[in-house]
Amino acid sequence: MSLLLALAGFYDPPFKIAAESSVELVLDDGEELLRGRIDVLVLQNQLWVIVLKSKKTTLSVWSALPQALAYLMANPHPDKPVFGMLTNGDDILFIKLTQTPTPQYDLSRVFALFTSAREVYDILQILKGIDQAMSTP
Repeated sequence: MSLLLALAGFYDPPFKIAAESSVELVLDDGEELLRGRIDVLVLQNQLWVIVLKSKKTTLSVWSALPQALAYLMANPHPDKPVFGMLTNGDDILFIKLTQTPTPQYDLSRVFALFTSAREVYDILQILKGIDQAMSTP
């Protein structure tokens, strides 16, 4: 994940990274109790990178969607769109949220990071598009 963010230019100025407190996640899927953490990196208050971590079973990126939307709604610049990237290490889901005139969000399809080089290329193109959107005043 770090490599993709570096290739997209998110570690270069003017971007600044801040870390949010981790959130513990516990899900009961009926067969077992899934435990994990959600770690969050924030870039320029416009891109939230949300990483799900679990030991035994990989948690779905969908399980972090409510938390991600809460973070995105707390955007200090509601006049600008904000973006989220949710990953569990295998899958990636992108979110775009706009708040004016009313809050609306769009979701990408789920990208399978290790499926093919084409998937990695598509993810990188989306990150570069987010970079351009964030750079536009």
